[in-house]
Amino acid sequence: MDIIEYRDFCMSLKGVEETMPFDEKTLVFKVLGKMFALTNIDEFDRVNLKCDPERAIELREEYSEVTPGYHMSKKHWNTVEMKGKITNALIQEWTLDSYHLVISKMTKKMQKELAEM
Repeated sequence: MDIIEYRDFCMSLKGVEETMPFDEKTLVFKVLGKMFALTNIDEFDRVNLKCDPERAIELREEYSEVTPGYHMSKKHWNTVEMKGKITNALIQEWTLDSYHLVISKMTKKMQKELAEM
């Protein structure tokens, strides 16, 4: 998977916008203004994804390519290296998990707004 494919996948999700709030190379994907994924558009060798804290630990133990979130909350974010055993399907699955986790923490009003989009 390259950055174009990843971007297209993220942008296909309901309510998603892309921003570059940190610098000109860090692409951030948000659902209704809440961040669920970020990556370096120049290198695209890793992606940071939000993750349930218990699941985050499980993934780190199972995959050497999954580490605590780089420059993020180590409890709630994982950094996933795009190499080794990490398939495109896993990247998409974990991105969807991140997206749904962020939505689950939104207010009922925001969830309704998203459902009506």
